[in-house]
Formats: sequence, C-alpha cells, structure tokens
Amino acid sequence: MRGKGRIYKRANSSHWWIAYQQRGKEIRESSNSDDLEKAENLLEKRLREVANDREGIKAFVGPQQDRLTVGQVLDALETDYKLNGGKALPQFKAHLKPIRDYFGDTKASRVTTRIVDRYIESRLAEKKLGSTVNRETALLRHAFRLAIENKVLSAGPKIRRLKESSPRTGFFGLADFEKTVSFLPDHLQGFARFGFLCGWRKSELRSLAWAAVDGRELRLGPEHSKNGIGRVLVLEGELWSIIERQKKMREYENADGTISFSSYVFHLAGQPIGDFRKAWASACKKADVPGKLFHDLRRTAVRNMRRAHVSEGVAMLISGHRTRSIFERYNIIDDHELGEAMAQTQAYLSTLPSESKIASIAETKAEAAR
Repeated sequence: MRGKGRIYKRANSSHWWIAYQQRGKEIRESSNSDDLEKAENLLEKRLREVANDREGIKAFVGPQQDRLTVGQVLDALETDYKLNGGKALPQFKAHLKPIRDYFGDTKASRVTTRIVDRYIESRLAEKKLGSTVNRETALLRHAFRLAIENKVLSAGPKIRRLKESSPRTGFFGLADFEKTVSFLPDHLQGFARFGFLCGWRKSELRSLAWAAVDGRELRLGPEHSKNGIGRVLVLEGELWSIIERQKKMREYENADGTISFSSYVFHLAGQPIGDFRKAWASACKKADVPGKLFHDLRRTAVRNMRRAHVSEGVAMLISGHRTRSIFERYNIIDDHELGEAMAQTQAYLSTLPSESKIASIAETKAEAAR
C-alpha cells in the first residue's frame, strides 16, 4: 500500500476512490468516475507526482490544491488586508480588479510564470504604466505567498517586476495654479487650494469632516490617513480663510427643497467630493497647463515648504510622508534652483584670493640659502 496506493469503493458511492501516501500522510480522493481504468490512471498520476515531490523535481499538487482557484487565493488576500487594518481599501480593490477579471476561476496550481507574463503583456498593450502593472502583480505575488504560508498551496509562480519610469516631477508655479483654480467649479476651488498649501492627498481631503475642526486646528484621524498615522494641522493664514469660506458653503438644498448642512468640509450637495478628473483636466487645458495632475499639488507643497526653509521633519509631519526616501521624491529641484546654486558657488569663489599665500618648499629653501 505505502508505495503503490490503493483503489477502493465507499459505501453508497458508485465512484472509485484512491488512497496514497504523501510525506507520511494518507490522502484519499474520489476519481469522480465508476470507470476502474480512470481510477487506476488517476492513482498512477498521483503516485508520479508524489515521487517527483520527493525527489525535488516538482512540488506535489494534491486534490485540495488542484481545486483552489486564483479567485479564492485573492479572496484570502483581501480578508488578510482587512484584518491587518488596510487603510486604502478602494485603491487596493482597484489594483486587484484586473487580476480577478483576467484569471477568474483559473486553478491557482496551474498559474505559471509564462501565464503571468501574458497578463503583463496584455496590460502593457492597454497602455498601462509599468508602475501600475507592478502594483497589480505585487498583489498577485502576495496572494500566492500567503497561500503558501497557510499551506493551501505548495508553490507559486515567479512573477517578474517591470522597470518603472522615473517619478513624475510635475509641480505648479503660483501663477499657473491660480489660473487653473479660476476655471474649477466653486465646490472644487477650496479643495484645490487646501491641497496646494499643505500637500494632503485627495482621499484625506475628501474625508475631512467638520468634527475634525477644533478651533484653529484640524485633526486627521489615522483611519483617514494613507499611512495609518493621524496628524494635526494648524489653520493659519490662508488655510483658516479657506475653512471660513467653506463654512459659508456648508448649506445645501435637498431634492424636496429643504435645507441641510454638510458634515464634510469639502462637499457637493452634502456628499464628499467624488471623481473630478474631467473637471480638473478641463481647467488645466483652459489654463494652458494640460497634463497636470491634482497629485502635482502634493509635490508643489513639499517643494514650497522646503524653499521656505521649513525643516524637513516638520514638512513631513504636515504632508504626511512617513519615510524620508518618499519625501525626497517630492522635494523637487528644478533647473532654476540648479542655476542659482552655480551662481552662488561662483560668487563664493570670487571672494577667495586668486594667488596662494603659502610658499612652496623650493621657495622656502631658496630664501633660507640667501
């Protein structure tokens, strides 16, 4: 039995069943057939897989693994993400969706590196950026790793990581920003101005409720922060002016003509700001800055704070950057700054003496000989 397995029938079943040993454990599975020859073929296949696993040729894939789909593996990943307090669930699901759509009910044990490569090729053919594809395949890689850790899969495919283009370096000059804002709908103007000044993410601005405004302080809860760390923003100058203007815009009219007050600082008819990509693109086009992103305001805010000599630590607290490496990607240095640096360097050099005041050894010896 140990090396050859066995074929048998269960009571009240017309199907043949097989049993075999894999790493000291007996595995039983139905052949799903009353044909003895099919059961014999399945047993032979399983024994060959066990032998390959034992010799390190190929990991064993048993009946449970063989039934597991990519969709189920992704379900487990999503559950794990929620249990671990994942904050950006909509973004997480958005990256997961194309993976689900492509692989569907594909058996997880049959996903190979080549199959994943075909997925990558299909996404690139849709003009998706390498960074976007990497975010998606990273979730697939994590899902397989989790399945292996939970011992529901023996192995997963090797998933390549594409080379990503350099980080965007877009930012707004004050004049271009003011011009762009002038073409935005009224409900987006304060939203954009707030982002320009403090560099907060769209999702963070969308979540801001009046309950978070405490006097001249604004408290962002960790549940609304991408990195899971809450922070406090002091409402000085123009930031406070924006809040005061938003208070005057808090009322909105319901469909039945009654008046209500929005619980959100930035809103449209009482609801948080939704997708405004079309309105943003239109405003940028009219302002002669096509292609600019709302996220460029985040880069701009970081650059402006550093130019204003705000310390790096304080700037990171305001913008919500958790690591210095990511912060530095937003701390953009442009050609004008490089030019200023060279001018300052040359101005410094011009103050130095043009001739050395230190005598050479030869000159010193000659002087001594006189």
